[in-house]
Parts: sequence; structure tokens; C-alpha cells
Amino acid sequence: MKQYKELSPPPRTIMTPGPVEVDPRVLRALSYPILGQFDPAFTELMNETMEMLRGLFVTDNQWCYPIDGTSRSGLEAVLVSIIEPGDRVLVPIYGRFGHLLTEIAERCGGEVMTLETEWGTVFEPEQVKEAIREFRPAIVAMVHGETSTGCMQPLREIGHFCREQDVLLVVDAVATIGGVPLYADDWKLDAVIGGTQKCLSVPSGMAPITYNERIERKILARKSIERGLRAPGDEINSRRISSNYFDLAQLQDYWSPARLNHHTEATSMLYGLREGLRILHQEGLEARFERHRQNGAAIVAGVKAMGLELFGGDEHRLPVVTCIEIPSGIDGESVRSMLLDDFGIEIASSFGPLKGRIWRIGSMGYSSSRKNVLHVLGALEATLIYHGMQLPAGAGVQAALAIYAGKEEVVC
Repeated sequence: MKQYKELSPPPRTIMTPGPVEVDPRVLRALSYPILGQFDPAFTELMNETMEMLRGLFVTDNQWCYPIDGTSRSGLEAVLVSIIEPGDRVLVPIYGRFGHLLTEIAERCGGEVMTLETEWGTVFEPEQVKEAIREFRPAIVAMVHGETSTGCMQPLREIGHFCREQDVLLVVDAVATIGGVPLYADDWKLDAVIGGTQKCLSVPSGMAPITYNERIERKILARKSIERGLRAPGDEINSRRISSNYFDLAQLQDYWSPARLNHHTEATSMLYGLREGLRILHQEGLEARFERHRQNGAAIVAGVKAMGLELFGGDEHRLPVVTCIEIPSGIDGESVRSMLLDDFGIEIASSFGPLKGRIWRIGSMGYSSSRKNVLHVLGALEATLIYHGMQLPAGAGVQAALAIYAGKEEVVC
């Protein structure tokens, strides 16, 4: 029988828009002994996680819990649980992940209308409001931070308008939750979906979600008890949610004091998420936002000082993802390969119309540190010089240091 080597992944400085480096305290939590899913010690961890998630989303919602699966599982769980065949759904698209929301909504049987703007821009709130007036949707699904373009959509005005119009607003905050300000209750967001592998610095494998009573009413109207758990006389709801695994009506019962069995909880992942949330609360939400903002601003300053062009405008730049135009005559993939092979740094390319046009540098969660920012700027400068580009040696790192020293305004 073939003998396989012991697992030993190479050390990396991960500066992509996700996944990111995992906090060592989270890695340690992932190694703890397994508990049974109905052990009182474990259900107490579930309750604590829900409580900490309320602080993360800045909400008083009862329902704050993770979906077991990658970030996309949270998006699908919310949309499949509230979209019924024929429901009108509006999806404003300004990057790759708006297209993903559209596809999921279509697969749920929704009558979907899209509103599109050029990649690298966002919508003025009035554009979205006018589309709502025209299309009269039951649901609006929007991305808060588009990692594909490095842009962030303002949501507060749209959220308040949706509430006035009795429209449900579902927000993909996978890239922003825990790193960028988002206030679910104040902005009138009905459902918000986050991710673990970005600003929370937890491995991919859970999708924290929250939703309010308006969403819950829609879910409960479709509730149907699983066949093997039904009591005599229980009937199948003709409007039941089409997915069993992503059925939020059933998952509510699992996360409620009833603890009605649905699936076997991802024990170790919950340990990791709880520890990531504990670290977040220890740092403080506003302090965490400021750390991400400062590190993002240092990258922007460093890139500009090198003479590189940023993609997209400054006004709605996503603080945790910096998009850089690949200079003319430079092989973008060769630069990325050299950064990885010679410096141990990973940065990202992009998708769709931006494939081959931009690099994306993430500064999220545990990866969002002064050390990493200075390391990636210095390595990028050296790599570009090696590839024949003329640029002011040392200017990028010096510009970032000026941000950290408070000599330059933090604009990110």
C-alpha cells in the first residue's frame, strides 16, 4: 500500500479577499474534544454563539445562528426559505456575487428582475428605489461588499425605503461582516448573511445569519415537520420549503430550546466560530472596524505611491479589498506566482470582465495586520522591479508607514 507523507501545508501570508489566515486561538479551539450535540455543555455553547452573533450583527433579532456549510449555504438557506414560485425578486448587480444572488433566486422559482451597473461602481440609492417602485418586488437581494470589484454599496437609505414599502431586504454581507460597519437593525435589514473565512478569521465551513420577525413570518407560513419527526395528524404544508437541509423553519426548531433534531451539528466548526466571535468582542467592534480601515488605507497609500492605478473610485471603496489595475506590459499571473513562490504571499486575480485586468489584495481579519501590509507592499514593489517596471523604490512602504504614524489622513 502506498505510504503518504504527513500533512504539512506550506506557511503562507494570505492577502486575498478570502480565505484569510486563521487566528491561532481559533485553530486551538478547533482541536478541542467533541461533545454530543445535545450535551448541555454543547447546547450552552450554541446559546452563547447566538448571543455573540447578535453583537456582531448589531441586532436584537431572536434568530442569529450559523448554517453549516460555506458562505453560499447561508445565502441559499435564506433565499430558498423565503422565495416561493412566482415571488417577485429584485437583484441590483454591481459584480460577480449579484449574479450569484440572481441565480439562486431563479432556482427558487422567483420572478427575478435585475438592475445592473458597470463593475467598479455602485448604485445611487434612488436608482434602487425607482426600480422597487417600478417592479413592486416582494424581496430585494443585495450584496454589501463586492470582493470582485472592491466596491461597497451604501444600504441604510435602501433599507429604510424597503421597510416603508413592505419589501423584504436580504443582504449578502459575507465579505464585510466583522470588518466593516454594518448595523442590521438601524439600517432596517430584514436578513443578513455573513461568512467565517473573511473578516472573522475562522475557516470556511459556516455561514452566520440573522433575520427578523418579518422574515420569520414568511418562513413559518411554509413550515412543515420532517416526515420522520411528525406527530399523528401533522400534514405536509403545500407551501413547504423545497430544501430540507436549508429549511430555516426546521433549523429554528433545532436552535430553539426545543432542540428538535435536524442534522448533526458541525461541532468543531462551532468551537471555531465561537472563539472567533469571542476574539472579536474582546477587541471591540468599533476598534476592529478602525483596524481594518487603517490597514486598507495603508495599502491604498502604498499602491498609489508606487505609481500604480487603483480600480474603481475612492468614494465607495471596500476597505478590506484593494483592487489594482495590472500595469501595461506586466504579466499579472507571473507577478502573482513570484509573490507566492519567492515571498510566500498570496494575492488574488478577479473574475468575469475583470479577469486578467486587476489584482486584488485582501486585508481581512487576522490577515489585516501592519506586518502583513508592509510585507505585501515591499514584496510587490520588488517583484514589479524584477519584471522590468520603473517605480520609486521604497515609496510604497514609506507611504504606508506614514499612514500608521498618523502623518497622512486615513481615507479608506
